[in-house]
Amino acid sequence: MSDVNAGELPEPAFVLPTIPASAGALVRGRKGRLLILKPTYKGGWTIPGGIVEIGESPWDACRRETKEECGLDITTGRLVCVDFLRPRPGRPGGMRFLFDCGVYDDTVLDTVVIQPVEITESRILPIDTALPLLSGPVRRRVRAAWKTKRVRYLEDGRPVPGISP
Repeated sequence: MSDVNAGELPEPAFVLPTIPASAGALVRGRKGRLLILKPTYKGGWTIPGGIVEIGESPWDACRRETKEECGLDITTGRLVCVDFLRPRPGRPGGMRFLFDCGVYDDTVLDTVVIQPVEITESRILPIDTALPLLSGPVRRRVRAAWKTKRVRYLEDGRPVPGISP
């Protein structure tokens, strides 16, 4: 006889894996410039973006985080990179989505208002100046996606043999 009452589903005998995800925004200025942010909670610089919340799409997370961190209302974008990060001790790994959110005039970029709890400073720098300031994984994603019209797939921030760029 079964321990399950009629109309009840049995508890699964396995646990579904969870994969943390985050989404970032390439916010470009004219003349090949990139908006970067200095976070309060870690060293170095990054791009607007953050964790995908439960039930939220990566695109919605990208838009929400960009609005929260620097006050920009992003309405258009294009997926340019997906990066799988393997778990390591002390780091859960996960999926990182990167969206190219377009080129903005200085009049729009001058309206950036940072959220001081998370962000101490913003800069709009030429890409060659911005890249060395970004953390390694973010830098590799931005570099891979900067001039491409295709979606790039990376693992741990690096191209994967057999996957065409």
